[in-house]
Amino acid sequence: KLGVVDATVHQQLAQRYGVQGFPTIKFFQAGRKDGQAEDYDGGRTANDIVAWALDKAQANIPAPEVLEIINQAVLDDNCADKPLCIISFLPNILDCQSACRNKHIKMLKDFAENYKRNSWGWLWVEGFRQPKLEESVGIGGFGYPAQVAINARKGKYAVLKGSFSQTGISSFLKELSAGRLTSPLVPLKDVPEGKLPIIVGSEAWDGKDGKLDVIEDIDLSDVNLDDDDIDDKKKKVDL
Repeated sequence: KLGVVDATVHQQLAQRYGVQGFPTIKFFQAGRKDGQAEDYDGGRTANDIVAWALDKAQANIPAPEVLEIINQAVLDDNCADKPLCIISFLPNILDCQSACRNKHIKMLKDFAENYKRNSWGWLWVEGFRQPKLEESVGIGGFGYPAQVAINARKGKYAVLKGSFSQTGISSFLKELSAGRLTSPLVPLKDVPEGKLPIIVGSEAWDGKDGKLDVIEDIDLSDVNLDDDDIDDKKKKVDL
């Protein structure tokens, strides 16, 4: 919102916010005003003012959520109309329990905050959970964690070549943000033009550690496998 105040009329208000010369532009954060305002430090043209205001607005928007891909809608809503969507493939919960997985997700959330002005989508999925998605971006069912960036409008993608770490991902995202990838974007594999990979509906992670399926022991106490009994049975059959 943009407001105008005549400081010669509202002198008390001007004094409250330290207005000493004219024109003066102040930036107020959204919400209830507490007497704090930021001085405008940009140029004096209309374009300068608009660019400065837009930059401030983007800096104050909330970071995008990092969502688990559990159905087609999640992928479509966070990828189809975005400049890019960043998809991370995390290890199976048995290979990377809740503490490990949450550490990965926390790192992704930090990156989503740092790059929120780019309006990217941020998604994750457990490795091997969505085979069609993995096939489309050349993730072959192993090598987790991994990460790709998809440009849905162009139907192309780029793969994180470095390590799935603070350093490796940071370098990858900087290249994406600057539009200067070391490797060019490549077309999605076996995906129709204008479409995204097919997603199979699945349950969301419950936030807990994984557990191996327990196979119940079979009680063999009543089964007699002595050799003598087997020989007797053979004799009876022969008779």
